[in-house]
Amino acid sequence: MQALKRSAPFALPIKILQFGQGNFMRGFFDWQIDLLNERSGLDAGVVVVRPRGGSAAPLLDVQDGLFTVLVRGLNEQGAPSKEYRTVECVQRELDPNTMYADYLALAASPTLRFVVSNTTEAGIAVNGTDRLDDAPPSAFPAKLAQFLYKRFEAFDGADGKANDKGLVLLPCELIDQNGPALKKAVLHFARLWDLPAAFDAWIEQACTFCSTLVDRIVTGYPAADAEEIQRDLGYQDQFLVAAEYYYLFVIQGPAWVGEELKLAGAELNVKLVDDITPYKKRKVGILNGGHTVLVPVALLAGLEAVGPAVDDEGVGRFLRAAIADEIIPALGMDRKELESYADDVILRFRNPAIYHRLASIALNSWSKFAARVMPQLLRYIDINAGRMPRRLVLALAATMLLYRGGVIELSDDKASLDWFAQAWAKVGAGEWSLAQLASGWLANRALWGRDLNEVPGLTYALTVALEQLKRQGVRELLA
Repeated sequence: MQALKRSAPFALPIKILQFGQGNFMRGFFDWQIDLLNERSGLDAGVVVVRPRGGSAAPLLDVQDGLFTVLVRGLNEQGAPSKEYRTVECVQRELDPNTMYADYLALAASPTLRFVVSNTTEAGIAVNGTDRLDDAPPSAFPAKLAQFLYKRFEAFDGADGKANDKGLVLLPCELIDQNGPALKKAVLHFARLWDLPAAFDAWIEQACTFCSTLVDRIVTGYPAADAEEIQRDLGYQDQFLVAAEYYYLFVIQGPAWVGEELKLAGAELNVKLVDDITPYKKRKVGILNGGHTVLVPVALLAGLEAVGPAVDDEGVGRFLRAAIADEIIPALGMDRKELESYADDVILRFRNPAIYHRLASIALNSWSKFAARVMPQLLRYIDINAGRMPRRLVLALAATMLLYRGGVIELSDDKASLDWFAQAWAKVGAGEWSLAQLASGWLANRALWGRDLNEVPGLTYALTVALEQLKRQGVRELLA
């Protein structure tokens, strides 16, 4: 079987520089750019740069930049479905360790307009050791600062109109306000290297750093059924990547960014917004919060993965009710929009093509609960005159019971693990009641930011939930 190769030479002008060659960027960003090229005439070629060079993995160049994205899962009718797309927008991939001069040469490209990155949450980090003449420096923002300075020099010296050649930056790292964070990191290196003030001014005036939110499950190379898939395709593709149907790309930026990307009429789920906060709040509350509420209850019910848990009569009903009756009201946003998003989330959770282990999601459960669920739990109490969100309280109790041990191998910060080991030992020895267990954990200011025993009725409600779980078990309680 032949490998995937182009039938015609590269023809697209380079408009996008992409830091990150991994599964997510290929199955999310490049897939969308390819659709924009087809549907709206964006005519954008992409050059991919590995944020950290030196990998032994082959470059996309061995397949002329081509790769296949398999989108599979449940369609809107709930039936299994799949579709393939050969992505053609990537023109070249560069390894900075061996091709750094080629990378910097792109700074002078007159057609270049966008820089996109996905270098993990730790990627937007600075240091005091990278130098202007390093080839390459270690930090991603240092590589970018070098590139931007080269561009500033190339066009400022040529025609005095450097502002005409500024770039739009779309960082996709999963951190708050990733646009301003990347800009701050670039300016850090500008100061470290004592670059001219005019470069800082160019960054401020000519370059646009947009915050983004990205949302798609990209599972990567489908090793289990790759041979069958490639027989369907009729060619071999070592960069084949599988993804779910759902995707969302939110960009906080001016309207002209959407015009330059030619989003109008492309029918993609890409949104240009003035404030990304509501979208993040929705995702964290419903998708991430839904995971965090589901996991302890499903694990105590003897389940192992998200899909079977959502399809389970008792656990699935519990999750849907928690989202609909307690999380959505607490988010304080348009209910119809939130319900539509929640329907999408449940469909994504049920995707049979994705086996998402509950034990994996349970890692660091307490920091997740504090960020994803507790804000909605407390907000629900506030807007309902002290009435308790029973299911969210039950999820809190179930997480505490999970930390008694014996269900899965727990992985969390040492302070939390040590506290529960000692606390459950005291309960077992009769030294503590469940009420003392509840009040002791709610008093954890380092986790919650306050002593939650001060919330009227919460300690009592949590104690009752713990007693019911211990006495009846989660299955009987859900029934």
